Amino acid sequence: MTEIPYTSRELSRLHYLFDNDHPDQVWANAHQILSKITINAVIDQLSFVFNDVVNLFYGDYPGYQRVRTPYHDLRHTMDVFMCALRMAHGLRSSGESLSEDEIFMVGVSALMHDIGYAQRIDEDNGSGAQFTQTHVSRGIDFMKSYFQKKRYPAAWADSVEKAILCTNPAIKFNDIVFSDLRQRLIARLVGTADLAGQMADRSYLEKLLFLYFEFREAHIGDFKSVNDMLLRTRDFYGMSRKKLDQDYESTHQYLEYHFNVWFGIPHNYYLDSIDKNIAYLAKIIENENGIDFFNNLKRRGIVEKAKKFEEEFQFEYA
Repeated sequence: MTEIPYTSRELSRLHYLFDNDHPDQVWANAHQILSKITINAVIDQLSFVFNDVVNLFYGDYPGYQRVRTPYHDLRHTMDVFMCALRMAHGLRSSGESLSEDEIFMVGVSALMHDIGYAQRIDEDNGSGAQFTQTHVSRGIDFMKSYFQKKRYPAAWADSVEKAILCTNPAIKFNDIVFSDLRQRLIARLVGTADLAGQMADRSYLEKLLFLYFEFREAHIGDFKSVNDMLLRTRDFYGMSRKKLDQDYESTHQYLEYHFNVWFGIPHNYYLDSIDKNIAYLAKIIENENGIDFFNNLKRRGIVEKAKKFEEEFQFEYA
């Protein structure tokens, strides 16, 4: 990957790529990409799913509350969705192909991969993070019910299930049994988008504070403090990069094809943003010598938001 110094134009591109806070704008960007790789019928069909998922996160979906998990929020789902579509476009630009059905399944898988954090009306305790270890199976159940109501083919549900399953960190990708290489490709695209989409977020380091709260609520992990989580993030990155390159067979390479078409530069802005996040983390750790690392993390007012979340769910900040 060629290193390109960031000019003001490059910084503007980064803001455009990773600013996924507003669903209307996300869909406008998604529509631009989809119009290059698929037909209107698929775009319209995917827009219905997109709106249903957004409504669910907002608490406007029948039988469900708004999603309150602070890390696995709507922004995270939008990040993964856009990364998946960019790779789908890059794959097509590379000379390979995705069928109309496969494009739809990639999009739906990205949109529903964390839907299992959503709480039903009768589940009124916690933020939803208590389902961390079961959110994948819950999400698959939701997806299957949704597909039945929409009368989507069973083969679609099977492919989407495998793609969602591969986002479960407790399951090894190569242990998943795929029906064919096409189903495996869909899963590779979605699994890559889940990792690259979240770690490329320019506020990824700040959002680890939210992830720390989610893990504490779910009673998983043995992190002694938020600083401890940040220290271990470097190791997590090493494992994630290995997964991206080996398990997912460097599917992230299709992002270069996408950006070559979109910006005229064959550069992987996602991997570059991830590397810059980890490099900045290393700098913080080296300079602070174990003091509160979050003194150097200021983006999007996340530290202040985290304090409000802590008060709402009565966590003890460590």
